[in-house]
Amino acid sequence: MKSPIALRKNSVPHDVIIEVVTGDKLGAGTDSKLFVVLHDVDGRTSQELRLNNRLTTNCRGQSCRFQVCSGVEQGLGLVHMIQFRLQKFGLGHDWFVDRFAVTVVSSGASSVFPVHRWIKANGNAYFIGRYDINLPHLPHLENLPEHQLRAQQSQRMGELGRKRENYKYKCHIPGGPAQVETLPADERFSESYYWDFTKRKSKLLTTTIFTEWTQTSWNSLDDLKSVYSKSLGEPYPMRRWKEDRWFGLQRVQGVNPVIIQLCTSLPENLDVTDATLEGLLDDLTLEEALEKKKMFICNLDILDGLDCKDDKELAAPIALFYLDKDDKLNPVAIQLRQQKGEDNPVYTPNDSPNTWLVAKMFYNNAEAQHHQALTHLGFTHLLMEGVVVCTHRNLSPSHPLFKLLAPHFLFLLAINERGLRKLVSPGGWVDRSMTQGVKGIFNLIKRGLEQWRFDIHGKPETFLRHNGTLDPEVLPYYPYRDDALLLHNEIEKYVTQVVQHHYDTPEKLAEDWELQWWREELVKQRQLGGVGLEGVPGDPVKGFCKVEEVIETVTVIISTCSLGHSAANFQQYEQYAFVPNYPGILMEDPPKTKREYDEKDIMKLLPNKRTTLDIMVITNLLSSKGTKSLGDFEMQYLYDPVGVRAAEEFRKNLKKASCIVNIRNLDRELEFDWLNPAIVPNSISV
Repeated sequence: MKSPIALRKNSVPHDVIIEVVTGDKLGAGTDSKLFVVLHDVDGRTSQELRLNNRLTTNCRGQSCRFQVCSGVEQGLGLVHMIQFRLQKFGLGHDWFVDRFAVTVVSSGASSVFPVHRWIKANGNAYFIGRYDINLPHLPHLENLPEHQLRAQQSQRMGELGRKRENYKYKCHIPGGPAQVETLPADERFSESYYWDFTKRKSKLLTTTIFTEWTQTSWNSLDDLKSVYSKSLGEPYPMRRWKEDRWFGLQRVQGVNPVIIQLCTSLPENLDVTDATLEGLLDDLTLEEALEKKKMFICNLDILDGLDCKDDKELAAPIALFYLDKDDKLNPVAIQLRQQKGEDNPVYTPNDSPNTWLVAKMFYNNAEAQHHQALTHLGFTHLLMEGVVVCTHRNLSPSHPLFKLLAPHFLFLLAINERGLRKLVSPGGWVDRSMTQGVKGIFNLIKRGLEQWRFDIHGKPETFLRHNGTLDPEVLPYYPYRDDALLLHNEIEKYVTQVVQHHYDTPEKLAEDWELQWWREELVKQRQLGGVGLEGVPGDPVKGFCKVEEVIETVTVIISTCSLGHSAANFQQYEQYAFVPNYPGILMEDPPKTKREYDEKDIMKLLPNKRTTLDIMVITNLLSSKGTKSLGDFEMQYLYDPVGVRAAEEFRKNLKKASCIVNIRNLDRELEFDWLNPAIVPNSISV
């Protein structure tokens, strides 16, 4: 077992207190000998201070306090840089350091030196400045001799070189996003998180295990409904899943609330006329409803001809909605395939209730494939994985943008590795519980990636404007829009405060080669060794030219890792668990003719008991929150006054935003809490 650094007793009066915090990583402690040199703002330097080890057992995350004599006759002033080295000793050599804190006893002046690095026990000196936050071309160690400045720059470049060896790109999905080739050891789940995750899954499985043995399929809808109260709880949609109003609410505050668009003219392949919608548009004609911006559309043409598991046919529907005189969004037409034809009827509320209900089920089945492949997995988990890899490869741990982004990357690579291995693999949960299967989800991710743009889809305001749904006068009730804009705005204010401080002149922006490398690799084609993002702000040749471009880029990344994932993830149990409401899988192909359905016909569409229970357990597990709320960071990276103040204001503003969401929910038809800052986590960790 590796031990922490421990207190050395001095025979002379101490004038400096050094606190050392070992990081919370496996094997983080060390038995090696630690030597430290302190540099103050007046150019004075301490003697090399030996901080002896004391063998103990529990060293991860441990703090140790040292009282030492600096050896400076007139005493040290404010310490602005530390220089330290490790010399091999004992069993555990390398050391993961969280931070040093140095206090000068006479003045009480304290300085924090975040490290957040593995330190090799090779005797080489490491240089860490106060707060350890600086741009690569502007080291704040001006009082160091030239050779030490060069050593500090060499240290920074060497760290990036090692990161590039550990963080390499690979497209695990053919034609898919850039991911990490092999999960680095530092990206693994912490032991506490891993075992908590495992225990939650075991508990859920135990809760549902006795439901399965009586029979393989459900006898009736009442039989299906009975299992929820006896196990994981009743999802809200069980009460309303047949209602047209509920179907409309799913589009504006469901698990996939980004599909709905304003419709000002019908697509040519949608076979809808005034006769089709007779009695469904109040007293308006179809043309009048379109002109008055009362019509909305969800067109899942991206699913057309998707190659799915076992060659199953997946609907590629078009759904038409009408905003009635009470400003309620109601479905008025569903066409399950893209091409007009006798074998592709248009379903409306004028059809018999169960015929219309089945059409809505097949629409939701199709949208569920889009949600899991794109809105959830593809455009948050996997797209951000490439960004994480790129950040490690190009931004030093000392870079202000690395420190700004790092809290939002916690466990992202680990959950992706586990998810693809356990859930999105041949024979895994997606294969068993979704119509598209692994074959289809990978094909759909590839299609979606070809359409996704950073400057459109990454920013809620731009995307909503693109969809025609930004204006509350056009679509008054849209909880996702209102809360997403609120939260994105708070993230942008936080990012702006930090970024503008560090890039207060155009020269700092232009000369920051790490920043420009980062952007260059973000946009570089995947086949050439980049992330391949389209639409990243900046110039194709010069890179980032304006500070606003950096702010937008960082804001979109943090927003995607927090509110983007939260909106797509945390109500999965509510939406998916009661399968008829939002069926991940249906057991028959989409109908080609209108016919009457009774309850037995509807039950035949639903998966068997084992698959239903799988859906319940996994969506419940995925809906559980694994890490802290946005702004309440698991690890502090920003220690400089500007960063600390920005984080404090961020948390205050998030509390205000949470109150606004709570007040909004009082007046909403259905509470929407998934973008409440108190609920939204910092990162994609589940």
